Amino acid sequence: MSLKPWREIARPHRDVLEGTFKQAEFAADITQVAIGTAPEEYQDAEKFFSRTFITEGMRLLLISVAQRMAGMGGDPVIQLQTAFGGGKTHTMLAVLHLATRTVSTNKLEGIPPLLDTAGISELPKANTAVLDGIAMSVSQGKKHGDITANTLWGEMAWQLLGREGYKLVAASDRDGTAPGKDILTELLTKAAPCVVLIDELQKFISDLTPGAKLNAGTFEANLKFIQALTEAFKAVPNAILLASLPESETEVGDSFGQKTLVSLEKHFGRVESVWKPVATEEAFEIVRRRLFEFAGDRAQVEGISRQFCDYYRQHAQYFPLETQSNEYFERMCTSYPIHPEVFDRLYEDWSTLDKFQRTRGVLQYMAVIIHRLWNDNNQDALIMPGSIPLSDSLVRNKSIHYLPQGWEPVLEREVDGTRSEPHIIDGDDTRFGGVQAAHRSMRTIFLGSAPSVQDQVVKGIQVERILLGSVQPGQTVGTFEDVLKRLRDRLHYLYSDQDRFWLDTKPNLRREMESRKQNIDKLLLKDELKRRVNKVFGRNHLFSGVHVFTSSADVPDDYGLGPRLVVLSPSEGYTKTDGSSAIKAAEKILQFRGEQPRQKRNRLIFFAADSDVVSRLNDAGRTFLAWREIVSDINEDKINLDLFQANLAKKNAASAEDNLHRTVRQAYKWLLCPSQFNATDTAIDWETVAVSTNAVNLIQEIENRLREEEWITSEWSPIHLKNLLKKWYLKDGVTDVNALKVYQDCCRYLYLPRLVNDQVFKNTIANGVDSEDFFGFASGRDGDRYLGFSFGRSSLISLDDSALLIDREASLDYVERTKPVPQPVIPVTTSGGSTTSVGGTTPVTGGGTTLPAYGGSNPIPDPIKTALKKQFYSTIKLDPVRAKMDFATIVDEIVEQFTAKLGVEVSISVEIEAKSPAGFDEAIQRTIKENCNTLKFDSVEFEED
Repeated sequence: MSLKPWREIARPHRDVLEGTFKQAEFAADITQVAIGTAPEEYQDAEKFFSRTFITEGMRLLLISVAQRMAGMGGDPVIQLQTAFGGGKTHTMLAVLHLATRTVSTNKLEGIPPLLDTAGISELPKANTAVLDGIAMSVSQGKKHGDITANTLWGEMAWQLLGREGYKLVAASDRDGTAPGKDILTELLTKAAPCVVLIDELQKFISDLTPGAKLNAGTFEANLKFIQALTEAFKAVPNAILLASLPESETEVGDSFGQKTLVSLEKHFGRVESVWKPVATEEAFEIVRRRLFEFAGDRAQVEGISRQFCDYYRQHAQYFPLETQSNEYFERMCTSYPIHPEVFDRLYEDWSTLDKFQRTRGVLQYMAVIIHRLWNDNNQDALIMPGSIPLSDSLVRNKSIHYLPQGWEPVLEREVDGTRSEPHIIDGDDTRFGGVQAAHRSMRTIFLGSAPSVQDQVVKGIQVERILLGSVQPGQTVGTFEDVLKRLRDRLHYLYSDQDRFWLDTKPNLRREMESRKQNIDKLLLKDELKRRVNKVFGRNHLFSGVHVFTSSADVPDDYGLGPRLVVLSPSEGYTKTDGSSAIKAAEKILQFRGEQPRQKRNRLIFFAADSDVVSRLNDAGRTFLAWREIVSDINEDKINLDLFQANLAKKNAASAEDNLHRTVRQAYKWLLCPSQFNATDTAIDWETVAVSTNAVNLIQEIENRLREEEWITSEWSPIHLKNLLKKWYLKDGVTDVNALKVYQDCCRYLYLPRLVNDQVFKNTIANGVDSEDFFGFASGRDGDRYLGFSFGRSSLISLDDSALLIDREASLDYVERTKPVPQPVIPVTTSGGSTTSVGGTTPVTGGGTTLPAYGGSNPIPDPIKTALKKQFYSTIKLDPVRAKMDFATIVDEIVEQFTAKLGVEVSISVEIEAKSPAGFDEAIQRTIKENCNTLKFDSVEFEED
């Protein structure tokens, strides 16, 4: 079933559609009805009952009234005491129409079933008296021809029986003294069946000054009258009294008004039955009857309600628990085309405001809303909190009418309208604009949080209720969750704490934050971003260094223990469509170290931010710094805030810090790798690849991508080294090349492989010389002789100025040339007569001369015994520039040979001597001493000479 708009199913009354209703008409005036001057929907009994929903309380009351009028029991005195706007006057009107009807009861909608329940076949008409405490004056009576009724009892007697009735109380009316119970009983008996309706009684008697005698009598006389009247009604079986008393302090007025109410409650309390006509759930139907001519076909209403409830169940985690029950489905059907959440907020929250009348206030407010939505061709499936058109001047004025001063600019800037922030947010992002997510969310927040009080313990409306008031079936809940975060970060009058949001006329600290954000120093921002980016990488990685926002002069030009990752500043961002800024910055660092040409260019990899995210990154950085400043000022008592705002500022600072960390990860994603295809290329080819911004470990993700793209080599096959040697070095008759030079060239030239470190190079050589398929290796050369020659066997590889890589064919030739010369075999005759040999050749026989044999008189000499070496000492001088790399080589090639053997004790001491003709200043002396103490040097001394 399609989700039809409410306007295609329900139809409002004509006065609501055309906007011809008057707000005052929703305030029923019982006096106007009594004298015949009320609007038609109140004056005409048929129309009145057609628009009246008979609540359970009203149903029971009307049954009791009908039974009393027919002399069949019922309550003689009924007190209607409800909250402001609770429907008591409307209930009195129902009784008045029932008693004074000019048409058959069959034409009064809802009345026949009541009479059936009461067991009444024909209801008699009754004499009525309507005493309106607001319409009557305590100092001026009401004229009826030549008679002036001054008091409540005089006016009641006249309305019940005219001149005849007035004669019974004429003396008491002139004197302002209360008539006795007997006189009143006689009056009611003659007028029976009769109904007396007293509205706003407390207001009338509150105007009587204690001790003063006015035309209406004294305060005490009027209280005596009420006591006698209630007793008289008990004595007349077909007479009934209905009186309304206020429940809220707003209606009571001053302290004397409160005293009056207490006195009246005391007198009525002896005989009355208290009725509270309108329950909250029944108000749905009251409003719907009054505002809608046709609320929709039941099947269509149930279809729409079912779709909403199914949607709430499918996304149960986002909506209040109550929406998961079948009862909520019934509530939606009952309140259609208005969403139950609208009624909940108006009756639970707005009714707590002093000015807001419950049923009457809801009617007035909803009439304005429905009129505007109808004329704006609103297409919502239901009238929801998010549908309320607060941009309309009438709706806005009606909304803020009940609120304290200061809400007008809040609504205009932060809730609804073409100049509001939600309008900008919805306009800038199609995800939000397509469903008006910002507008609908802020309208819902306003409806749910505006009627707050100062001492409210828990402020605001929960996210689940914001979603309930905003989202319709078929829409994505996540869109509204996202827009709430956007609104929270941009609005000045919107507060949030945990899962609650609320609006206030007092601006939050966001305006202060925005002001400070604009004044954040660029260098401070760059330093903070540098610190944040540095923090992302950590320390455990294959790079010699990660250089964040570093100038070309400060990026070392060395071989290092690994390549160097240069992180470009945010202003040097990269995108696929335009990466010129990043490329230019990277080329400058690649070509030069400061003013000097860079030599080891193949040791650099570059990492750049995405240009499209840079603005967000800078904004996130400024936001965090601004919040940090505010928190710092709070801690130093430079800003005077209440505890809640102080805590909120700290939460915002923490949230801004988290956002900054996420934005850093989202921004930095582009790896830039320089390369050249051959030695003759002058232009640099830049290869780029994006790394995942969601990876748990960014540095590990970078390393993985570098390996995948083969931009760095951590394992190198000997065949590749052999091919490289043939292509660039071992050609044109050259048979060997310095191994260290090859490695250093790999660090220099972009057309050669980018090895992780020299150990990869040494491992490749070691693997290569293990067979005779690739190349040979020698530790050095002595004339035509290779020192430490290795070919076809494993060898200890060291890289220095004398180490050589030798062409395979040259290695084979060298092996042949250096085969050992055959040694003669010396025959030896053993005691058994057999012959053996000593030496490396076969025995000499035949015509040759037999060499002397050992044995017999020439015994074989014992082998020469040499003493075992048990200690080793060595010293070496290191180039201070290359000391780090050379010392690592010494550990690999020398120290590890000893430590690999069990039981060998190795000790290493380092002696450092430095001389400066100009002397060492205090700063460097202090730094050196502190570092040496940290590293636990045995002795540290600076001397004068």
